[in-house]
Amino acid sequence: MMDFLEIDKLSAFYGKAKALHEVSLTVKQGEIIAIIGANGAGKSTFLDSIMGLTKTEGDIRLEGQSLIGRSTPQIVESGVGYAPERFNLFPYMSVYDNLLVGAFTARTDIEKNIKVVENLFPRLKERRNQETHTQSGGERQMVSLGRALMSSPRLLIVDEPTIGLAPKICIEIASVLKRLRDEFNTTIVITEQNANFAMTLAERLYVLESGSIKIQGSVEELKNDPQLTEAYFGH
Repeated sequence: MMDFLEIDKLSAFYGKAKALHEVSLTVKQGEIIAIIGANGAGKSTFLDSIMGLTKTEGDIRLEGQSLIGRSTPQIVESGVGYAPERFNLFPYMSVYDNLLVGAFTARTDIEKNIKVVENLFPRLKERRNQETHTQSGGERQMVSLGRALMSSPRLLIVDEPTIGLAPKICIEIASVLKRLRDEFNTTIVITEQNANFAMTLAERLYVLESGSIKIQGSVEELKNDPQLTEAYFGH
C-alpha cells in the first residue's frame, strides 16, 4: 500500500543556513505521528516546508503527488490543513470570522465544516461572536485548529498543540485529534516538545535534533528503551 505522505530526503534553508538535513519519513492514511524535539530542533521548519513556506531540496509527496513547487494555497487545496504554533489569528475578529478565513479553498462546505468544528469544540459555538484577543490560550488553540479544519483537510499538521496550555486543555485537544482520526480518517502530523503528550496521542514518534532525525519507532518500542526514555522523556 502506498504511503499517504512521503517525505524524501527533505532539506530546508533560511538564506544559506540549512535548517533541515535530509529528513525522510512516511505516514499512512489515518495515522497520527509525532515529531518531538527541543526548541530550535527544526520542528516548525519541517511543517513550514510541507506548506511550501521555505526553500527546500528533496521531495514531499501526498498520495503519490509531489507538493514541491506548489504555492501554499495550492497545497491547502490539495488537502492539507495547517495549525501553526504561532496561532496567526486575527485578534480583533470574532471566532466565527477567524474560522471563515480558513475556508477560502472550500467555500461550498462552509456550513458543514462550521458544524464539524463546533461539534468538536462546543466552546467555540458558545463564543462564536467573541474577539479572539479576549480569549484564553486554550481557546485560541481551538480556533487555530478549527480554522485549519475549515478547508476539509485529509492531512492535518499541527505545530506544538500543547505549548503553554493547562493539562486539562491538553487532554481536550488530544481527544479532538483522536476523534478526527477515528471519525473522519484524518491523517495527522504533530510536533511537540512535550514527549509524554506525544506518546499518549501518536502511534509512531520521530525524534528531531539539530534538523536531523536521530531516532524513530513505534511508541511501544521507544517507551521500552531505558536509554531513550532517560535521554528524551526525562524518566
